[in-house]
Amino acid sequence: MAWPFSPSLAKRRDKAASRATGALADFYAAGFPGDETPASALRLLSLDFETTGLDATRDQVLSIGFVPVDGDTIALGGAAHRVLKVTTEVGQSAVFHGITDDQIASGTPVEDAVADTLAALSGRAMLAHFAKIETEFLSLLCERLYGAPLVVPVVDTLVLQDRLVNRGFDDESLAGQLRLWNARTRYGLPVYKAHNALTDAVATAELYLAQVAENAAVKAQTLKTLKSA
Repeated sequence: MAWPFSPSLAKRRDKAASRATGALADFYAAGFPGDETPASALRLLSLDFETTGLDATRDQVLSIGFVPVDGDTIALGGAAHRVLKVTTEVGQSAVFHGITDDQIASGTPVEDAVADTLAALSGRAMLAHFAKIETEFLSLLCERLYGAPLVVPVVDTLVLQDRLVNRGFDDESLAGQLRLWNARTRYGLPVYKAHNALTDAVATAELYLAQVAENAAVKAQTLKTLKSA
């Protein structure tokens, strides 16, 4: 099946697919949603990582949470949460995510967790809040495990929020306004305990649906109008 999306993304996809092995090769074989896919039919995977830090070349992913979004429905039956078995101590990052060294010691092997994530992401766009974290860490893991980077359409709720609060030429949003939990207050969404990967993935999915509804009141939304990469 042919999927119409931007030539630059297609070129990077094809180059990566030619090198990919294992679960990443299967991911590329599934294709992507096209740019003109309406939001009502768009399939995404809301994804969140908890990590030891922000540098994908040095830090490690400690947990992965994800939940599918099918059009305007959050498919909780497809949600999953994995604590990864990694060769590190959580250190001071435990203050934020609450993951212990004991949990890591009995966690899911990294390759199994990444394979599960790629299977869930197959045929979908990635959805995340400040997606730079998830895209960089997951792409680097794919290179290490499967010999090629991850190339996928990305919808970033932080970018969508910035567009919404910066409607005029003189508007400039404060960084705090763009944080996930502050952005949710615009829509009266409930407050959850932060820094659990699955909770944050669900919270991002809820925020996304609210943002799409607000944007759709002005213009029909498609993957092309929503995506950041």
